[in-house]
Amino acid sequence: MELKEAVAVVTGANRGLGRHLAAQLVERGAKVYAAARRPESVDVPGVIPVRLDVTDDESIRAAAQIAPDTTLLVNNAGIATGTALVAGDLEAVRLEMETNFFGPLAVTRAFAPVIEANGGGAVLNVLSVLSWLHPAGSGAYASAKAAAWAQTNAVREELAPRGITVSALHVGFMDTDMVAAVTAEKADPADVAAQILYGIEHGLPEILADDVTRTIKQSLAATLSPA
Repeated sequence: MELKEAVAVVTGANRGLGRHLAAQLVERGAKVYAAARRPESVDVPGVIPVRLDVTDDESIRAAAQIAPDTTLLVNNAGIATGTALVAGDLEAVRLEMETNFFGPLAVTRAFAPVIEANGGGAVLNVLSVLSWLHPAGSGAYASAKAAAWAQTNAVREELAPRGITVSALHVGFMDTDMVAAVTAEKADPADVAAQILYGIEHGLPEILADDVTRTIKQSLAATLSPA
């Protein structure tokens, strides 16, 4: 996909990875709708701020009407509550699923007809290494991202005949507000954004953005050890 000619919608574009993606797309010559729950918080030069809450169907429909020329959708918005599945608050588990699974699906369902009508394009889902690695303390997040990985693969097959490619980003910790308290090694979100744009340009189905993610992906066929 030629990004210079793209018209992109980036959700969660007011901070972190989404902000870097919006800025780099503008640098590449793309038109960018920077979507956020509070569009007044978007401060990226050259973008068009748009209100979009991935848990609010009305705001999703309104955003699709505001951006009728879209050819690229980046499902970046998400949350991480650090909730365990059994001992954790069930409402927090539901919120993770609503935001990290149903949210991207709802946005994709709204924008797929728009992208198709504009001659085709691409969708990128921001996932995680926790799509494949499932620590108990982040059970809600890992479950939602694992489901979103399945969603991405199924939607890729469904949208291919409509001229829409679907890619997934998998990455470990990034140096963003979401994991500010984490002391482990973190990827530079600007570097991750650049890898994403390369992957979209080349139609890569999966973008593995760091060594941890590549190692975990390679280990998926390993036999589980007894607890």
